Amino acid sequence: MTRAPFVALGLATLVAIPASAQSLASRIGAVRDGSVRFSYAAREDVCGNGENNIQTGHGRHYRSDSDDGDYERYCDYGPVRIRLTMSEGEVSRMRVSVGGRLRENASPATDLGEVSVREATDYLLGLARRSRTRAGGEAIFAVTLADSVTPWPEMFRIARDENVRQDTRKQSVFWLGQAAGDKATEGLSELAEDEDEDREVRESAVFALSQLGDDEGVPALIRIARGNKDPKIRRTALFWLGQSEDPRALDLFEELLSQN
Repeated sequence: MTRAPFVALGLATLVAIPASAQSLASRIGAVRDGSVRFSYAAREDVCGNGENNIQTGHGRHYRSDSDDGDYERYCDYGPVRIRLTMSEGEVSRMRVSVGGRLRENASPATDLGEVSVREATDYLLGLARRSRTRAGGEAIFAVTLADSVTPWPEMFRIARDENVRQDTRKQSVFWLGQAAGDKATEGLSELAEDEDEDREVRESAVFALSQLGDDEGVPALIRIARGNKDPKIRRTALFWLGQSEDPRALDLFEELLSQN
Protein backbone atom coordinates (compact mmCIF):
# COMPACT_ATOMS: atom_id res chain seq x y z
CA MET A 1 0.00 0.00 0.00
CA THR A 2 1.42 3.40 -0.95
CA ARG A 3 1.58 6.40 1.36
CA ALA A 4 0.37 8.84 -1.32
CA PRO A 5 -3.29 9.03 -0.15
CA PHE A 6 -2.17 10.39 3.20
CA VAL A 7 -0.21 13.18 1.54
CA ALA A 8 -3.06 14.02 -0.82
CA LEU A 9 -5.53 14.31 2.02
CA GLY A 10 -3.17 16.43 4.12
CA LEU A 11 -3.72 14.19 7.15
CA ALA A 12 -1.68 14.79 10.28
CA THR A 13 1.17 12.52 11.36
CA LEU A 14 3.23 12.20 14.49
CA VAL A 15 6.28 13.63 12.75
CA ALA A 16 4.90 17.05 11.88
CA ILE A 17 1.71 18.99 11.45
CA PRO A 18 1.19 19.79 7.75
CA ALA A 19 1.84 23.37 6.68
CA SER A 20 -1.86 23.92 5.97
CA ALA A 21 -2.60 23.33 9.64
CA GLN A 22 0.24 25.39 11.11
CA SER A 23 -1.67 28.66 10.95
CA LEU A 24 -4.75 27.21 12.60
CA ALA A 25 -2.71 25.37 15.23
CA SER A 26 -0.69 28.49 16.01
CA ARG A 27 -3.77 30.68 16.25
CA ILE A 28 -5.38 28.23 18.63
CA GLY A 29 -2.18 27.75 20.62
CA ALA A 30 -1.84 31.53 21.04
CA VAL A 31 -4.83 31.40 23.39
CA ARG A 32 -3.16 30.21 26.56
CA ASP A 33 -6.31 30.22 28.68
CA GLY A 34 -9.91 30.71 27.61
CA SER A 35 -12.06 29.49 24.73
CA VAL A 36 -11.61 29.28 20.97
CA ARG A 37 -14.30 28.80 18.32
CA PHE A 38 -14.04 27.81 14.67
CA SER A 39 -16.25 26.11 12.10
CA TYR A 40 -15.96 24.20 8.82
CA ALA A 41 -18.17 22.59 6.18
CA ALA A 42 -20.18 19.52 7.18
CA ARG A 43 -21.09 16.50 5.06
CA GLU A 44 -24.32 17.10 3.17
CA ASP A 45 -26.22 14.52 5.26
CA VAL A 46 -25.22 16.01 8.64
CA CYS A 47 -27.43 18.49 10.45
CA GLY A 48 -27.96 19.80 13.98
CA ASN A 49 -29.53 22.50 16.11
CA GLY A 50 -26.33 24.10 17.39
CA GLU A 51 -26.60 22.25 20.69
CA ASN A 52 -26.29 18.58 21.59
CA ASN A 53 -28.48 17.15 18.82
CA ILE A 54 -26.66 16.03 15.69
CA GLN A 55 -28.09 13.65 13.12
CA THR A 56 -27.16 12.20 9.77
CA GLY A 57 -29.55 11.33 6.99
CA HIS A 58 -31.79 13.25 4.67
CA GLY A 59 -34.60 14.30 7.02
CA ARG A 60 -34.89 18.06 7.39
CA HIS A 61 -36.60 17.97 10.78
CA TYR A 62 -36.34 15.86 13.88
CA ARG A 63 -38.33 15.72 17.13
CA SER A 64 -37.07 17.88 19.95
CA ASP A 65 -36.24 16.72 23.46
CA SER A 66 -38.93 18.96 25.01
CA ASP A 67 -41.13 17.37 27.67
CA ASP A 68 -44.36 17.31 25.68
CA GLY A 69 -42.72 16.18 22.42
CA ASP A 70 -45.23 18.16 20.32
CA TYR A 71 -42.76 20.39 18.50
CA GLU A 72 -40.03 19.95 15.95
CA ARG A 73 -36.89 22.03 15.80
CA TYR A 74 -35.17 23.04 12.61
CA CYS A 75 -32.11 20.99 11.74
CA ASP A 76 -29.42 23.10 10.05
CA TYR A 77 -27.22 21.37 7.49
CA GLY A 78 -23.86 22.60 8.73
CA PRO A 79 -21.47 23.97 9.49
CA VAL A 80 -19.63 21.88 12.07
CA ARG A 81 -18.86 24.14 15.03
CA ILE A 82 -15.96 23.52 17.41
CA ARG A 83 -15.45 25.15 20.79
CA LEU A 84 -12.15 24.47 22.54
CA THR A 85 -11.39 25.22 26.18
CA MET A 86 -7.72 26.08 26.55
CA SER A 87 -5.65 25.67 29.70
CA GLU A 88 -1.99 26.76 29.64
CA GLY A 89 -1.98 26.54 25.85
CA GLU A 90 -3.40 23.00 25.71
CA VAL A 91 -6.90 21.83 24.83
CA SER A 92 -8.57 20.62 28.03
CA ARG A 93 -12.12 20.31 26.68
CA MET A 94 -13.83 20.25 23.31
CA ARG A 95 -17.45 20.68 22.28
CA VAL A 96 -18.78 19.66 18.86
CA SER A 97 -22.07 20.92 17.42
CA VAL A 98 -23.65 21.44 14.02
CA GLY A 99 -25.75 24.35 12.77
CA GLY A 100 -27.50 26.85 14.99
CA ARG A 101 -26.83 30.55 15.41
CA LEU A 102 -24.50 32.26 17.87
CA ARG A 103 -26.46 33.83 20.71
CA GLU A 104 -25.91 37.48 21.58
CA ASN A 105 -25.11 36.48 25.16
CA ALA A 106 -22.75 33.65 24.12
CA SER A 107 -19.77 33.01 26.38
CA PRO A 108 -16.70 35.03 25.39
CA ALA A 109 -14.29 33.24 23.07
CA THR A 110 -11.67 33.90 20.41
CA ASP A 111 -13.64 33.32 17.21
CA LEU A 112 -11.53 32.15 14.26
CA GLY A 113 -14.54 31.99 11.96
CA GLU A 114 -14.92 29.37 9.22
CA VAL A 115 -11.77 27.55 8.18
CA SER A 116 -11.16 25.11 5.33
CA VAL A 117 -12.05 21.46 5.85
CA ARG A 118 -8.43 20.52 5.24
CA GLU A 119 -7.16 22.91 7.91
CA ALA A 120 -9.77 21.65 10.35
CA THR A 121 -9.19 17.94 9.81
CA ASP A 122 -5.41 18.27 9.85
CA TYR A 123 -5.63 20.06 13.16
CA LEU A 124 -8.24 17.71 14.68
CA LEU A 125 -6.39 14.53 13.72
CA GLY A 126 -3.21 15.98 15.21
CA LEU A 127 -5.13 16.84 18.38
CA ALA A 128 -6.52 13.31 18.55
CA ARG A 129 -2.99 11.90 18.44
CA ARG A 130 -1.50 14.08 21.13
CA SER A 131 -4.41 14.81 23.50
CA ARG A 132 -4.38 13.22 26.93
CA THR A 133 -7.99 14.20 27.64
CA ARG A 134 -11.42 13.26 26.26
CA ALA A 135 -10.91 16.00 23.68
CA GLY A 136 -9.04 13.42 21.59
CA GLY A 137 -12.14 11.28 21.20
CA GLU A 138 -14.27 14.34 20.45
CA ALA A 139 -11.77 15.33 17.76
CA ILE A 140 -12.22 11.94 16.08
CA PHE A 141 -16.00 12.39 16.06
CA ALA A 142 -15.65 15.90 14.65
CA VAL A 143 -13.53 14.64 11.76
CA THR A 144 -16.22 12.11 10.75
CA LEU A 145 -18.64 15.01 10.18
CA ALA A 146 -16.36 16.91 7.79
CA ASP A 147 -17.23 17.36 4.13
CA SER A 148 -15.14 15.93 1.27
CA VAL A 149 -12.46 14.10 3.24
CA THR A 150 -11.61 10.43 3.65
CA PRO A 151 -10.24 10.18 7.20
CA TRP A 152 -10.45 6.39 7.61
CA PRO A 153 -6.80 5.55 6.74
CA GLU A 154 -5.46 7.94 9.36
CA MET A 155 -8.08 6.79 11.87
CA PHE A 156 -6.82 3.23 11.47
CA ARG A 157 -3.33 4.51 12.24
CA ILE A 158 -4.62 6.22 15.37
CA ALA A 159 -6.53 3.09 16.41
CA ARG A 160 -3.31 1.07 16.19
CA ASP A 161 -0.99 3.61 17.83
CA GLU A 162 -0.18 2.58 21.41
CA ASN A 163 1.08 6.10 22.14
CA VAL A 164 -2.44 7.50 21.66
CA ARG A 165 -4.82 7.67 24.62
CA GLN A 166 -6.86 4.46 24.84
CA ASP A 167 -10.23 6.21 24.84
CA THR A 168 -9.31 8.03 21.64
CA ARG A 169 -8.25 4.77 20.02
CA LYS A 170 -11.57 3.18 20.98
CA GLN A 171 -13.44 6.13 19.51
CA SER A 172 -11.53 5.65 16.27
CA VAL A 173 -12.52 1.99 16.20
CA PHE A 174 -16.16 2.81 16.89
CA TRP A 175 -16.46 5.36 14.08
CA LEU A 176 -14.58 3.12 11.69
CA GLY A 177 -17.24 0.54 12.39
CA GLN A 178 -19.98 3.03 11.67
CA ALA A 179 -18.35 3.82 8.33
CA ALA A 180 -18.86 0.18 7.22
CA GLY A 181 -17.75 -0.87 3.75
CA ASP A 182 -15.29 -3.57 2.72
CA LYS A 183 -12.19 -1.50 3.56
CA ALA A 184 -13.41 -0.75 7.08
CA THR A 185 -14.38 -4.39 7.60
CA GLU A 186 -10.93 -5.58 6.56
CA GLY A 187 -9.15 -3.12 8.82
CA LEU A 188 -11.35 -3.82 11.84
CA SER A 189 -10.86 -7.55 11.40
CA GLU A 190 -7.08 -7.13 11.34
CA LEU A 191 -7.23 -4.96 14.45
CA ALA A 192 -9.45 -7.44 16.34
CA GLU A 193 -7.14 -10.36 15.48
CA ASP A 194 -3.86 -8.61 16.28
CA GLU A 195 -2.55 -10.54 19.30
CA ASP A 196 -0.07 -7.77 20.13
CA GLU A 197 -2.83 -5.17 20.39
CA ASP A 198 -4.41 -3.91 23.63
CA ARG A 199 -7.34 -6.18 24.57
CA GLU A 200 -9.84 -3.37 25.15
CA VAL A 201 -9.07 -1.92 21.72
CA ARG A 202 -9.49 -5.39 20.18
CA GLU A 203 -12.83 -5.82 21.94
CA SER A 204 -13.90 -2.45 20.58
CA ALA A 205 -13.01 -3.67 17.09
CA VAL A 206 -15.11 -6.82 17.62
CA PHE A 207 -18.04 -4.65 18.72
CA ALA A 208 -17.56 -2.36 15.71
CA LEU A 209 -17.70 -5.39 13.40
CA SER A 210 -21.00 -6.39 15.01
CA GLN A 211 -22.47 -2.98 14.19
CA LEU A 212 -21.82 -3.07 10.45
CA GLY A 213 -24.94 -2.91 8.31
CA ASP A 214 -26.30 -5.91 6.40
CA ASP A 215 -24.31 -8.26 8.66
CA GLU A 216 -21.11 -7.38 6.80
CA GLY A 217 -19.04 -8.14 9.88
CA VAL A 218 -20.42 -11.65 10.46
CA PRO A 219 -17.74 -13.55 8.46
CA ALA A 220 -14.97 -11.79 10.40
CA LEU A 221 -16.74 -12.45 13.72
CA ILE A 222 -17.06 -16.13 12.83
CA ARG A 223 -13.37 -16.33 12.01
CA ILE A 224 -12.50 -14.64 15.32
CA ALA A 225 -14.86 -16.87 17.31
CA ARG A 226 -13.49 -20.00 15.68
CA GLY A 227 -9.78 -19.37 15.83
CA ASN A 228 -8.67 -16.44 17.98
CA LYS A 229 -6.17 -17.47 20.68
CA ASP A 230 -7.62 -15.10 23.30
CA PRO A 231 -10.63 -16.79 24.96
CA LYS A 232 -12.14 -13.47 26.00
CA ILE A 233 -12.00 -12.16 22.43
CA ARG A 234 -13.61 -15.41 21.22
CA ARG A 235 -16.39 -15.08 23.80
CA THR A 236 -16.97 -11.45 22.79
CA ALA A 237 -17.27 -12.45 19.13
CA LEU A 238 -19.65 -15.29 20.03
CA PHE A 239 -21.80 -12.92 22.09
CA TRP A 240 -22.25 -10.49 19.20
CA LEU A 241 -22.86 -13.34 16.77
CA GLY A 242 -25.66 -14.44 19.07
CA GLN A 243 -27.22 -11.00 18.73
CA SER A 244 -27.04 -11.06 14.94
CA GLU A 245 -29.65 -13.77 14.27
CA ASP A 246 -27.61 -14.60 11.18
CA PRO A 247 -27.96 -18.21 9.90
CA ARG A 248 -24.18 -18.42 9.55
CA ALA A 249 -23.86 -17.78 13.28
CA LEU A 250 -26.28 -20.62 14.02
CA ASP A 251 -24.20 -22.93 11.85
CA LEU A 252 -21.12 -22.01 13.89
CA PHE A 253 -22.92 -22.62 17.19
CA GLU A 254 -24.02 -26.04 15.96
CA GLU A 255 -20.46 -26.83 14.91
CA LEU A 256 -18.99 -25.79 18.24
CA LEU A 257 -21.61 -27.58 20.34
CA SER A 258 -21.25 -30.82 18.41
CA GLN A 259 -17.54 -31.04 19.13
CA ASN A 260 -16.43 -33.54 21.73
